[in-house]
Amino acid sequence: MGNKTLSGRHIVLGITGGIAAYKSVSLLRLLVKAGAEVQVVITPAGKEFITPVTLSALSGRPVVSEFFTANTGEWHSHVDLGLWADLMVIAPATASTIAKMANGVADNMLVTTYLSAKEHVMVAPAMDLDMFAHPSTTRNLRQLEADGVEIIAPAAGELASHLVGKGRMEEPENIFARIEAFFNSREDLKGVRVAITAGPTYEKIDPVRFIGNYSSGKMGFAIAEECARRGADVSLICGPCSLDVKHPSIKRIDVESAVEMLEAAKREFADAEVGIFSAAVADYRPAKSESSKIKREGTSGMTLELVKNPDIAAEIGASKKPGTILVGFALETDNEKSNAAHKLEKKNLDMVVLNSLKDKGAGFRCDTNKISIVLRDGEILDFPLKSKREVAADIIDGIVELRSGRRRVKDV
Repeated sequence: MGNKTLSGRHIVLGITGGIAAYKSVSLLRLLVKAGAEVQVVITPAGKEFITPVTLSALSGRPVVSEFFTANTGEWHSHVDLGLWADLMVIAPATASTIAKMANGVADNMLVTTYLSAKEHVMVAPAMDLDMFAHPSTTRNLRQLEADGVEIIAPAAGELASHLVGKGRMEEPENIFARIEAFFNSREDLKGVRVAITAGPTYEKIDPVRFIGNYSSGKMGFAIAEECARRGADVSLICGPCSLDVKHPSIKRIDVESAVEMLEAAKREFADAEVGIFSAAVADYRPAKSESSKIKREGTSGMTLELVKNPDIAAEIGASKKPGTILVGFALETDNEKSNAAHKLEKKNLDMVVLNSLKDKGAGFRCDTNKISIVLRDGEILDFPLKSKREVAADIIDGIVELRSGRRRVKDV
């Protein structure tokens, strides 16, 4: 009997040229048994390890490998496949295919389908341990994560080379569980109105200078994408940053200063069921902004008079409606957890996400983050260093559990 979660789902299963391709047969069987409609796309090298006849027999569909079918002249549209798929899973993914995906090298049907995919993409790497640990592979996987791809990390064990280390493709049953979890999570914020602040604010000194900070907006954008993926209607109020919104359910509102961000927040948070303050708002702004560029000539120095910016989280928190979940962020250098707990109470928040500049790989301009979640009942949940996409999922899991009244299990 089919699994209700996967019944009728459209899944593109990509297979590349690695010895782990034999595991893809088991994954394909699990998906088909669960009721999914699976279209296999295999690279030419992949056909050296597993035959299209086997895959076609299991999927009930002709396997796609080339842009044209030689004997019939049939054209296979990667664009149509990208529109059809509810999910794309590439398992195994070789170092070569990962590199092509990360750099947009569209020289085969699989990579062009990936570049046309409109929905979520998962990648299960499989290669020898030295290839997996190579700086180029590490760099390419980081790029894929930054592009929103979910990496299913390989396991450690004996490899085809008979060396022992990390590089074995994750077992089909575990990949299947990740696929189930993905589809299950798509409904847990369905129709929920979420408002998010992200990025820095710039406080003008004159037309060419400003007071700001190093925030890239990556964490806030990752949270917005995760909320939208789970069905939420998202308003993203963002300060100046170079990131692009990918999901169509995200309404982007660009602002520059803290005052502008506050005005947008008052509008967007008014009817939000969940509010997330992930922006790095400047605490102060110049008391006066000059209309012309300040010249250096004829002066020995310059003194700026600064005034306090509004506390956006505190102002929104003061008028919080019953049932609304508000989440703040705290970037601390000293007494981190006590300061985060104080911020939670002072600003009437339900959760504070804490990260420290002391943690390598966390904070501004990083693709990774290491957080602790501080809750109103005094519980503090510590998480290891993860990609910002994974951190966003942890944060949203916590919000979902707060909304449902369930207790959160500590991530170890």
